[in-house]
Amino acid sequence: MGGELAVELRRLEKEGRTGVLRMRDGAFHLTDGAIASADCRCTTGLDRLVVAAGVANIDDWREAEAGHPDGVLGRPRLEALALLSVFDAAYFLLGSPTDLEFRPAPPHWLATVCHVTPHALVQECSRRGDPDSGPWPAALVDRAPVVPAQRIRRKRVMLTGGQAEVLATADTRRSVSGIARDLGRTTYGCLMAVRDLTTAGLIEPPPVIARPAMTVDPARAELVPSLAGVAETARPLRRRVRQPVSIPVETDPIDHHLLVRLRAALEELA
Repeated sequence: MGGELAVELRRLEKEGRTGVLRMRDGAFHLTDGAIASADCRCTTGLDRLVVAAGVANIDDWREAEAGHPDGVLGRPRLEALALLSVFDAAYFLLGSPTDLEFRPAPPHWLATVCHVTPHALVQECSRRGDPDSGPWPAALVDRAPVVPAQRIRRKRVMLTGGQAEVLATADTRRSVSGIARDLGRTTYGCLMAVRDLTTAGLIEPPPVIARPAMTVDPARAELVPSLAGVAETARPLRRRVRQPVSIPVETDPIDHHLLVRLRAALEELA
């Protein structure tokens, strides 16, 4: 996890603070130093996850957010989805600018079902690997469209249900984030599927974007080339592999001790 963000979360945990830690791309909601909820502009919101999984309808969720959560808190799989949402947001907040601001606030209503320590958050995000690794860096999840390959060079490709669903939704317009929201799945899970599909030759590699574009100050935004401009000049790489490929089953990776509680939710989102 980004050093400054991790240090600040641990400080707030040590002090037992309750409130909201905001940054440019999202926020962490803390209760007594533990993370009860997290938001990120490029990840699927918990409201969408619970509706897609059938845990609650949109009216139930709005009532819970308005201060009447009793009808939602006791429902199965809410805890699992809340944990998935926190880890999902945290993974993509790693590379976001750490312009941090903490403001005290009342305890988040999810604090009774979601309790993630900063140590567990850092450990899980580290286990998920470098956000910039693979054919699709995390910085591109909401900036580049997912484009199906024009020519399939392999005779046999084995896909999981989740990968097939992502591939069917790729339409040259929607980004990884857009696909995740439309399907009601975590952005990280869809990113893993897109990475595997790209390796299998079913999705075109994304355009190459200059690294400074990920962390540039808004005041200097004019110095960064636009995505459209880069896309016009970038030539996707194609890999020619003759052997059939079996893509491993996708899950949203979570520490082993959480798998039992999360399995039902993962089956809904896979």
